[in-house]
Amino acid sequence: MQKPLILVTNDDGITAPGLKALVRFMKEIGDVVVVAPDSPQSGQGHAITLDHALFSTKMPTDKENEGHLEYSCSGTPADCVKLGLQEILDRRPDICVSGINHGSNSSINVIYSGTMSAAIEAGIEGIPAIGFSLCDFSWNANFEPAKEAIIKIVKSALNNGIPKGVVLNVNIPKLEEKEFTGIKICRQARANWKERFDKRTNPMGREYYWLTGEFELLDKGEDTDEHALSKGYISVVPTQFDLTAHHAIQGLNDWNLHE
Repeated sequence: MQKPLILVTNDDGITAPGLKALVRFMKEIGDVVVVAPDSPQSGQGHAITLDHALFSTKMPTDKENEGHLEYSCSGTPADCVKLGLQEILDRRPDICVSGINHGSNSSINVIYSGTMSAAIEAGIEGIPAIGFSLCDFSWNANFEPAKEAIIKIVKSALNNGIPKGVVLNVNIPKLEEKEFTGIKICRQARANWKERFDKRTNPMGREYYWLTGEFELLDKGEDTDEHALSKGYISVVPTQFDLTAHHAIQGLNDWNLHE
């Protein structure tokens, strides 16, 4: 039987250790093709490139990427998936996995995440897709403890399918494998960023800003991704890309705007 074809991408760039780890894990499941940004694209969300050319480069084969194909892309994570599906792959992938992101994409972070936007782009194209993130921003983060859980989730998705219009957002606490409580299906916690700008002046006298802030959890529910992560669970949130607030339609109809 033909092995599953797995498209791997990310937003931290093609040299990111999280991507390298995910590729190693996926090679135990199927045939792997990587299409990832040639430079870090964190926080790009679902941006796509419209005003300049995109470039893709096939990466040379060495011991690190032996047995699979890798392509770098000059665009965003969403661009990588579009280019991979339309121009690089010779057949439709069985699944797209994005990550492993260096840092959490739980709660409101999913809105800004390039990791999740790459997975969502695949979902829009009808490809089962999962975004993986480790709650550790360190470039030298240890991804090995999450290996078995990641493989288990991907195999389950391949065997059972992911509901149409849904992409899985998986966040992994910074723990050793034996410390994981388990895997928990959750909802996205209600939260926000209390943002501020650090205003500075460069040597030429021009003012500039660095965005900073603190994460503000507004949700006390015990069925959320944030609560699950705090208890040592790997959180799995089914995320949809239909942004319609269906519950609000009737109320807005009561405005009688059509009259």
